[in-house]
Amino acid sequence: MRPLRILVVDDHAAIRRSICVLLEMRPEWRVCGEAADGIEAIEKAKELAPDLILMDISMPRMDGAAASKVIRQQAPHTEVILISQNDPPVVERVAKQIGAAGSVAKETLARDLLLTIDHAMKHHNTGEQSSA
Repeated sequence: MRPLRILVVDDHAAIRRSICVLLEMRPEWRVCGEAADGIEAIEKAKELAPDLILMDISMPRMDGAAASKVIRQQAPHTEVILISQNDPPVVERVAKQIGAAGSVAKETLARDLLLTIDHAMKHHNTGEQSSA
């Protein structure tokens, strides 16, 4: 079985590193790349064809919501989970508007990220719409 390929996008290197450490807990997942803003995320998504992108919403040059819209149009098979320190109900609404598979607040990453990915990819693999 092919590992789940994940692109991690956040403008803070320390946050990207923390996310990568969390993802290493699952041997069936692989971080295939990292990006520091929305423009770089679009480029990396084209280059690497990840299965999943963990995308920060607030970034310089191009925010995560705008980048996610572009990526979802170019690669509809790639799932996106938004990560944000912003108000969770607002982020959930943005996630639904752009067709993201879910969202996770930065303050609950350690508790919620792995379960959110499992939920999103389960629905992705069965062809269902995720409500995470």
